[in-house]
Amino acid sequence: MSLLQKKSLSDLNVQGKKVIMRVDFNVPLDKDTGTIPDDTRIKAALPSIQYLLVHGAKLILVSHLGRPKGFDPAQSMAPAAKRLGELLGKEIILAKDVIGEDAKGKAALLKEGEILMLENVRYHKEETANDRSFAKELASLAEVYVNDAFGTSHRAHASTFGLAKFLPSAAGFLVQKELDVMVAALAAPERPFTAIIGGAKVSDKIGVLENLLDKVDNLLIGGAMAYTFYAAQGWETGTSPIEADKQEVALSILEKAKAKGVNLILPQDNVVSDDFAPGAASKIVPANQFDPAWMGMDIGPQTVANFASVIKNSRTVIWNGPMGVFEFPVFAEGTRKIAAAVAESGATSIIGGGDSASALEQLGYAE
Repeated sequence: MSLLQKKSLSDLNVQGKKVIMRVDFNVPLDKDTGTIPDDTRIKAALPSIQYLLVHGAKLILVSHLGRPKGFDPAQSMAPAAKRLGELLGKEIILAKDVIGEDAKGKAALLKEGEILMLENVRYHKEETANDRSFAKELASLAEVYVNDAFGTSHRAHASTFGLAKFLPSAAGFLVQKELDVMVAALAAPERPFTAIIGGAKVSDKIGVLENLLDKVDNLLIGGAMAYTFYAAQGWETGTSPIEADKQEVALSILEKAKAKGVNLILPQDNVVSDDFAPGAASKIVPANQFDPAWMGMDIGPQTVANFASVIKNSRTVIWNGPMGVFEFPVFAEGTRKIAAAVAESGATSIIGGGDSASALEQLGYAE
């Protein structure tokens, strides 16, 4: 059975039933105001939520937010529940816990068309451990399970993988939409097919990189992970973050790309800084001419031009990971210009990863 044949939300009879739905409300929070500056992930879940309400479900939402070490009021789901209520124009009931007495009591009293938001599921270490007993307790709150958290579906956690073991399950509309687009694009991509991979660590992307070598025509590598590729070739990287134990992997990827005829391009120049701070001094240097006391913060203008030229001539583009420290506006230029190149390319483009999506939102290229 292919991914596209999996049971979808519209295949379920949810009338009068308690439905527990995994959503991805891992949204940014303004620490000073407690508000949500970017509610994209909440809005993305609205079609599934509204469908369930219209069809008489008693809806229980479960999500994580951040990486709390036990209970942490600063990472409560309360702001997300408030924002969801504003978007729907209705009250969202918030439980004080996840599988405790408050959650169980409120779930038991839930009426058709009502929504209960459980507290941050990562308050429990059993969530990321995919603890069977914890998943069973969570499942006991409902009769049906829907997964609409595409961004977390690759993780074998209790609220994603575990719940499906105990309840009739289906994919929500967001997950189905993402699968429809990706399967269609990746099964038989229009070529040239280009992947843009950034972010901090090679170790986070080893599987992705090696898998892509069998599929893509072009592989563009940016972000801090590029510095490990530099170091693997004996180049100076200054104080840039590198993974010394992944240099052999980086060399292997370079060799495999050459053997497979994949056009793998590393940054030709970089914006470097003497401090990891938004107001620090900066300059542009060639890839192999780092000053020992400076660190890489973004791809340089020549690299932007090289990458943009490849992207312009591509018909399918996938992008995972920013090109630099985009959180600091002065070092967001590389990511911004690559986003513009992708947006203007006319290619089928798929953007994956929280940082990449956040960057596109901040830089105004989400549409």
